[in-house]
Amino acid sequence: MLKFRNSLTNEIEEFEPLGGEVKMYTCGPTVWNFAHIGNFRTFIFGDVLRRYLKHKGYEVRQVMNLTDVNDRTIAEAERQGITLDELTRHFVEVFWEDIDALNCERPEYTPRATEHIPQIIRLIEKLIANGHAYESGGSVYYRIASFPEYGKLSRLTVGSIFDCERMDADRYRKVNACDFVLWKAVGEDEPVGWDAPFGRGRPGWHIECSAMAMEFLGETFDIHVGGVDLKFPHHENEIAQSEGATGKPFVRYWLHGEVLNVDDERMSKTSNNVLTLRDITKLDVSPLAVRYLLLSVPFDKPLNFTPENLHGAQATVKKLHDFFRRLRDEHLAEGETPDFHKTVDTFTSDFEAAMDNNLNTAAALAALHSLIREVNISLSNQTLRSEDRQAVFKALEGFDAVLGIFCRAEKEWLPSDIAALIKQRNDARRSRDFGRSDEIRDQLCDRGFVLEDTPFGVRWKRK
Repeated sequence: MLKFRNSLTNEIEEFEPLGGEVKMYTCGPTVWNFAHIGNFRTFIFGDVLRRYLKHKGYEVRQVMNLTDVNDRTIAEAERQGITLDELTRHFVEVFWEDIDALNCERPEYTPRATEHIPQIIRLIEKLIANGHAYESGGSVYYRIASFPEYGKLSRLTVGSIFDCERMDADRYRKVNACDFVLWKAVGEDEPVGWDAPFGRGRPGWHIECSAMAMEFLGETFDIHVGGVDLKFPHHENEIAQSEGATGKPFVRYWLHGEVLNVDDERMSKTSNNVLTLRDITKLDVSPLAVRYLLLSVPFDKPLNFTPENLHGAQATVKKLHDFFRRLRDEHLAEGETPDFHKTVDTFTSDFEAAMDNNLNTAAALAALHSLIREVNISLSNQTLRSEDRQAVFKALEGFDAVLGIFCRAEKEWLPSDIAALIKQRNDARRSRDFGRSDEIRDQLCDRGFVLEDTPFGVRWKRK
């Protein structure tokens, strides 16, 4: 039974999707520079969530937005003397390079804000029409006083000086200091802007996510993923403007990833400790080691990133690869060991129980390492048999489908359907049905697997 801690209620709740397809939204990067490893902690958490939902049998529709227009992107493009599109397209490309290197699956939809201006304008018009927004000086603002539930996610008191200071990030004219901008007026001579019924301008950051989420997922969807730093004001504002427009609940489960510290200090530019994936891989560290480290602590707990635990993760990933090679290449006797499948099933159940418990990746990794320890003992004692090995490979295939940390570059264990074919061929050979044996060998060859019959049993390799 899959359960999450829902930030909206601050309670552990059983996950019950609206339909057979789980609809989830992940707050993506602002593509004005390289994403840092704190960002990637959230993106990897979202990736593991996506993978585990699929492992549980759900279809998943995931949206990750790309923020390609805001003050930062515009200022950086001007600083470099290039167009906004030139700047953002470059950083979109390098972002996907990093995502691929970290073995994250790509979401089904990755909309850019600049490609959804009409949807944003329509949403703003709806908010104006129902009294939640107003125009002032060519800009449009959300009237927080019109939404009594404002603050229900962050549990902050609306109207406090602290709240308003955080929300008052622009210098436009508002009725109330706590109101936030939906559409920022720009001059005719400014290079970035779009015509709208309320004047030439560009969207505010918060409205972009609401418009794109509802475009691809509907007015109410299952899961919203993001970093805890986005809970206020960004996610709070998403709720206000989305529910203000539709009158319906926006998101059923809000999941927030905790902060990533570097050497016990919050990662920030002022501390000069912001790290990108490219900074780390220059140290001859595998991206999979970074992924492993970011999964080693549950997503809702702070993680301290140090050179020591990074290199520890690198060593662990190498041991995993060495284990797979040993298990693959070991000459094993035919048959199976009594009760060994029960051992594999026990650790598989432990893995799933950990993931069902609010995606506890630390406990899931512990189940993985416990299984490996038992297999290594059996290998050393020469008690592991060929069918035991296939049971282990099948379990690890399931683990890796969720965690994605074992052998991305070289899938060295057999997919379960290939293992089943090899077993059928072995059975055919034992029963001296050599016609069937040759038929299966040809099927495997067509699938890219070559079999070698040796005095120690059948070995396989990829073509």
